[in-house]
Amino acid sequence: MEERNVDVAIIGSGTAGLNAMGQARRADKSFVLINGGEPGTTCARVGCMPSKAMIQVAEDYHRRMHLGQYGVAGHEDLTLNVPQALEHVQDLRDTFVDRVLSNSTDDMPADLFIQGYARLLEPTLIEVAGQRIRARAVVIATGSRPLVPEPWREFGDRVITTDQVFELEALPTAMAVIGLGTIGLELGQSLSRLGVQVTGFDQLTSIAGISDPEVNQCAIDLMGREFRIRLGEPARIEAEGEQLRVTAGAHSVLVDKVLCSIGRVPRVDGLGLEVLGLPLDARGLPPIDHHSMQVGDLPIFIAGDISGDRPLLHEAGDEGKIAGYNAARIDQTPTRFRRKTPLFINFCDPNICAIGLRWEQRDPATTAVGQVKFAPVGRALIMGKNRGLLRVYADQASGRLLGGEMIGPKGEHLAHLLCWCIEQSLTVGDLLRMPFYHPVIEEALQSALYDLYAKVNTKNSGGLTELAPLSD
Repeated sequence: MEERNVDVAIIGSGTAGLNAMGQARRADKSFVLINGGEPGTTCARVGCMPSKAMIQVAEDYHRRMHLGQYGVAGHEDLTLNVPQALEHVQDLRDTFVDRVLSNSTDDMPADLFIQGYARLLEPTLIEVAGQRIRARAVVIATGSRPLVPEPWREFGDRVITTDQVFELEALPTAMAVIGLGTIGLELGQSLSRLGVQVTGFDQLTSIAGISDPEVNQCAIDLMGREFRIRLGEPARIEAEGEQLRVTAGAHSVLVDKVLCSIGRVPRVDGLGLEVLGLPLDARGLPPIDHHSMQVGDLPIFIAGDISGDRPLLHEAGDEGKIAGYNAARIDQTPTRFRRKTPLFINFCDPNICAIGLRWEQRDPATTAVGQVKFAPVGRALIMGKNRGLLRVYADQASGRLLGGEMIGPKGEHLAHLLCWCIEQSLTVGDLLRMPFYHPVIEEALQSALYDLYAKVNTKNSGGLTELAPLSD
């Protein structure tokens, strides 16, 4: 089999792979992009975009519950055409996928975009679609897939994942959601609001990856008002006629379908990573430098969800850029880049967010904590969304903002503000000298900052906390 030579071979055409390709192009290097399975990003096909479309439909329909207090008559008679709603979600999903493909691989020639499953024969020798490609550097960005335990697969399409949930043309009467991380909680709440009898299970005692115990309890209380939540016990599934019985500890429920959202695993099957000659971890991955994305000292770079480090689209994009940048400059020592402040957003209602340093990562002896409940926040009260808790953390000595966790309305926006401020190494005092309009949700953050400011040692100079004096 004849070998073909390129500078950079990129395996995987998702977010990380496409960003790596962009760097190879920018450096004017020859490359090939290889993709097995459906092209398009996980986000557009089965992840963040279709899930947000379903969340929006569910949230708008659920909003009818608030109309009575505004004096709107007839809201009790509003109904939802579920097949039409699901078709709308699918149409939006297809639009997002088409946009990704039309801006990336649709017009690429076959010699640049190879569709097939790649296998490494040597660290830089790839076999795919009946040809062999020798690359000076390789970027592996094959992504991840939903984890389904082998015994559960015998239940066929009664146990589904995010790969199937957005293909549904009708919704079951009752469903169990096993795994209440980001996707499980988002879809569990949405399905409940669309009329499904949902029961959520998780063997952990926390939901949505929250580590702050106060925020976690608030989230459990709020989400538990919408659908049943069973925590702290592993779930098991048994067939019972045409239905499935899901049991965890003393809790048991009979359902039509199970949404399995217990996590994702790297797509490494058949990839041949053993030829790298490096030890592979339990997930089948070699050691990765997450600042350069390099594998050992090899001309191999791993980026995106496959690494499992930060399985988020914006992080996959950054990792793809880093991997592509270094792969295109393989004759140089790889550049190690500073990673951005961590930012996690769950789009359930209210939003659940984590920014920067997590509760479990802080040093209790040197970290101050401020908080505010959303109940008295004027803008939230007007919106009928005054539920939740915001907690922010700072270095007690310097007052530098470190992180925070929250469940609250418009949390996606508050989280961005906090993240940007942490990225700029601002102090609590610096933030209190920022403008805060009235009435806005951001006033909740202002209140939490005042609570935190009282607990840090470094104060603003000049007489007024909120205003800086003019210099002479």
